Amino acid sequence: MEKTEAPGTFPPAKRKLRLGIVGGGAGAFIGRVHARGARLSDRWEIVAGALSSRPEVALASGREWGLAPERSYIDWREMAEAEAARPDGIDAVAITVPNHLHAPVALAFMDAGIDVICDKPLVNTLEEAQALIDRQRETGLIFGVTYSFAAHAMVRQARQMVREGAIGPVTQIHVEYFQEMALLPADAAWSGTPWRQDPAKVGGAATTADIGTHAHHLAKFVSGLRMTRLRAEFHRLGADQPLEDTAFMTCRFDGDVPGTLIISQAAAGASCGLRIRISGTTGTLEWDQENPEYLYHRPFNAPHVRISRGHGAGILSDAARFVHIPRGHPEALSDAWGNLYEEFAIAIEARRDGRALPEGLLAYPGIEEGAAGVAFIQAAIRSDAEDGAWVDCTFDTGSAKEDRR
Repeated sequence: MEKTEAPGTFPPAKRKLRLGIVGGGAGAFIGRVHARGARLSDRWEIVAGALSSRPEVALASGREWGLAPERSYIDWREMAEAEAARPDGIDAVAITVPNHLHAPVALAFMDAGIDVICDKPLVNTLEEAQALIDRQRETGLIFGVTYSFAAHAMVRQARQMVREGAIGPVTQIHVEYFQEMALLPADAAWSGTPWRQDPAKVGGAATTADIGTHAHHLAKFVSGLRMTRLRAEFHRLGADQPLEDTAFMTCRFDGDVPGTLIISQAAAGASCGLRIRISGTTGTLEWDQENPEYLYHRPFNAPHVRISRGHGAGILSDAARFVHIPRGHPEALSDAWGNLYEEFAIAIEARRDGRALPEGLLAYPGIEEGAAGVAFIQAAIRSDAEDGAWVDCTFDTGSAKEDRR
């Protein structure tokens, strides 16, 4: 197996960066996940927020989060302007509001010179995605997208093994993601996020935009191959609701590599069943998010190997940087969020200091990956509307790439 040069360990932090959060009040799930990941990375302190569009909730949530009263904002526009003017203003903003607000919030903070960390999916339309890409290129700011599963140590292990030829050239890719929440009555299934079933707020797809984008990103991230075409069929198999809760897709990746992407939030008994299998000419790699400590390497006509997260014993450099405690002491999704926020912090600190980082040190999902997710969603919507026709799902954003110092 060809070895790649290890880019080294992460540089130590010069100081804790200051993070502001838009969204996350009133017990909103994803905002708190961002906050925990940032704190777990030990590279951030949360100092400001516009935690709700409802003034009373925003102020109450700010007190609960321990924010100074003058940095608990009612409006995110006010927050962007005020924080940019402070000598101790935020270094980055985490955007955790509903999808249709991602673009205006991100543009406001980029206009204020503040780096952006945005929840997925990036936006609802390709036009919005291009506008964000254009602004990011103009400003040179870091723009991270929180495809958190890509920051599991054993996902990084799988990615490096594919790059180093452990399974030979990739011949097929299969990814699936199953949950059961859509079997509940609609008001219960989406009690905290009713906007997920509002076509005006999610761009015409529910489950595909919610968990399908994770599956799409994971396939490309591990294999190194873009999804280029797909044909999709949407289904509503759970409680009555306006958008799909299930989608079956046949896909093609770079080099016409075939694959499948199957997602459902109406699969009885499923919790968070994200799984990827990548086969090459000499073997297969398999990873299951519900058992994230292990990566299975199944060579052709040879004994199978279970690789477990920890130091040594076959762990490669990309995964080793995310090993925090010894093998046998489990790490989980919260640790992956911490890993992701560690990479964001390193990138942002380096940009602000004008320092170059070693090539390949960071692999956080950026704005280009976010835009690819939008193209995937829109292609799936179009294919389903055309009775499962093959649809191109690439998105040409121009030759310039996001700065990954």
